[in-house]
Amino acid sequence: MFEEKESEQYYDEKTNTFLADRYIVGTCPVCGNDNAYGDQCEKCGSSLSPEQLINPRSALSDAIPIKRKTKHWYFPLQNYEEFLKKWILEGHTEWKNNVFGQCKSWLDSGLQSRAMTRDSSWGIKVPLPDAEGKVLYVWFDAPIGYISATKELTENWADYWCKEDTKLVHFIGKDNIVFHCIIFPAMLKAHGNFVLPDNVPANEFLNIEGDKVSTSRNWAVWVHEYIKDFPGCEDVLRYVLCANAPENKDNDFTWKDFQDRNNNELASIFGNFVNRTFVLMHKLCGGKVPKLHTDVLDEKDKSIIADIEAAKGKVQTALENYRFRDALYEAIDLSRKGNKYMQEKEPWIVAKKLAEDPEAQKSIDNCLHLCLQLTANLAILVNPFLPATAKKMLNMMKVVDKMLDWDNAGKINLLSVGYSLRAPEILFRKIEDAEIEAQIQKLKAGSQQKPEAPAKAVEKVESAEAVSELKPEIVFDDFAKIDLRSGTILSAEKVEKADKLLKLQVDLGFEKRTIVSGIAQHFDAATIVGKRVVVVANLAPRKMRGIESNGMILMAEDATGKLIFVNGEEGAVNGSKVS
Repeated sequence: MFEEKESEQYYDEKTNTFLADRYIVGTCPVCGNDNAYGDQCEKCGSSLSPEQLINPRSALSDAIPIKRKTKHWYFPLQNYEEFLKKWILEGHTEWKNNVFGQCKSWLDSGLQSRAMTRDSSWGIKVPLPDAEGKVLYVWFDAPIGYISATKELTENWADYWCKEDTKLVHFIGKDNIVFHCIIFPAMLKAHGNFVLPDNVPANEFLNIEGDKVSTSRNWAVWVHEYIKDFPGCEDVLRYVLCANAPENKDNDFTWKDFQDRNNNELASIFGNFVNRTFVLMHKLCGGKVPKLHTDVLDEKDKSIIADIEAAKGKVQTALENYRFRDALYEAIDLSRKGNKYMQEKEPWIVAKKLAEDPEAQKSIDNCLHLCLQLTANLAILVNPFLPATAKKMLNMMKVVDKMLDWDNAGKINLLSVGYSLRAPEILFRKIEDAEIEAQIQKLKAGSQQKPEAPAKAVEKVESAEAVSELKPEIVFDDFAKIDLRSGTILSAEKVEKADKLLKLQVDLGFEKRTIVSGIAQHFDAATIVGKRVVVVANLAPRKMRGIESNGMILMAEDATGKLIFVNGEEGAVNGSKVS
């Protein structure tokens, strides 16, 4: 199935490394972006090869790479071109335009053999006798990991991957469309007996304040900081990210839009409707769910009942077609309709006429009964998007989690007549201008901070007794076996039942690693996210508390036992060799 070929590949003489496409940067021939990668320009989205870049250079050392001959194994994608054209271009016209369009562009240009191996000291080694120093290309190996991970979880793994009633969906970003829509399906087809993806609803990129997200530049919104700055507002961020999701084109997260969506949509529309309903129910109906008087239902009542019953179908259809922005809009739109209905019915005005017309209470009861049933439906519809808000609403309605079952959506008998409800609580507070300005300034200031200076290899200590003895002498060849790489900590969390261990996710540029480190008693997990580190990248994997650790973080220790991160040189990109 594979073709063995010798080809010329870019080589970095400074780092003595064959460069993967992602580690070659240069000027994009399509849009002129000076920092396009050897496989794709992230500015215009064009798929590229290193040979197409203008003035290519190494991302590891900034040196101009040379060409050297090397041998690799290629997957002949052209052999599956006709299958892919029929399967995608004829069989999956319902895919999102950005996904379908990128696939069509590749197929119309004609597929070529693609190397499925790389020259590297780290990765899944090619299981052939003449493949020393060769590893499997990550996007050949990684999708196979989807299958092997399922196999690890259940002995019935084949039910998920080999039965026709399985629905395989890949939720990814646009830079991975080709791997999941063309390469992986071709691999599955070549093997046979595996289901193919039913859909690949890939998103485009989300920028922040007009600039690309970059953890290394600290141009990011860190979740642990957000939770601290906006306590109890987790659902606001969820809402904004979904409402502003880059489903079909790149989009931008701005703090001003965050404020506007919270204040003008969540607080003024959704939260306002729920609050008014509960306040008026307590004031005009004794704090209990009033009766629905069917004998006096008017057209406005019947219209809002139809809206409640139709909302479930609208949200569900959008969800099933991976249009999450539309689904969220439909859920929130029901509260807009509730506000309009209440404004038209004016129960507070009707209440002033009760002395003259006691029968008018029926109109008040009907309005607030239906608004309460609409509120119960809102809790169900927003639960996939705003789970904390849904829980708050359950508490106000004094009902159990079971009410949030999707089958209950669309019903107008969720709250029983005569049932006492709690006083309202504010679901969404207004966010002030000063809070937003503080976040903008934090973002700007964080991006201007220079990385911490590298820790010194040897610290001067007052007492000679505090200096630890040197280990036995080694030869240079022993040291040369160690592969040190610079990286950035993406996340950190404590390991259960292990006081000393932290589980870290570290970005090494060419891949993300899980590393278990015994530093929990020295650092709080939340404070080290974004830290630059040096990693022993070719250390054999080791299981610690059931977690496979793939590498080791280098630390310096002073005379008092304090640990200090050994940082990569300033300006070094993730994955740079340290020597």
